[in-house]
Amino acid sequence: MKNNFISKIKIPKNLHGEIKKAVDEIKKMPNQEKCLQKAYEIMTNRYRGYKFRTYSRLFQIFTFDAQKLWSKTGFIHCHNANYLMRILLVKSGFFKNADIKNKWTLVYYISPHQYLLVKLDNGQYVNIDIWGKVYGIKFGDYARGFH
Repeated sequence: MKNNFISKIKIPKNLHGEIKKAVDEIKKMPNQEKCLQKAYEIMTNRYRGYKFRTYSRLFQIFTFDAQKLWSKTGFIHCHNANYLMRILLVKSGFFKNADIKNKWTLVYYISPHQYLLVKLDNGQYVNIDIWGKVYGIKFGDYARGFH
């Protein structure tokens, strides 16, 4: 897989430090849905999106090192948040990489935005938008238009 913000970034084989601790915590969940909710909670407590920082920190869109991304808190670009979320989900053992799709939309009808569409074992799909939570986007929804 290529390392860029359009296609899926390769999941690292080995993790260490705080990101490994997060994965270990998620592995303790009793089922896939609880795993997804716990990963979402960890991510949204750690990271958030900000509209203006998206543009003022444009240089950060090319950061793809999972350990480097995890070492920071606060603002994160949507595709980087999604990459970290995919790592948590796949490394938990509850999800396969194929269960998680990168999806694109436009915020304010002009700004490209990535969120995740996660497939559960029961066939249900759940939208995940880490970046949008700070703007009131709830678990299961995603930012779009003026929403």
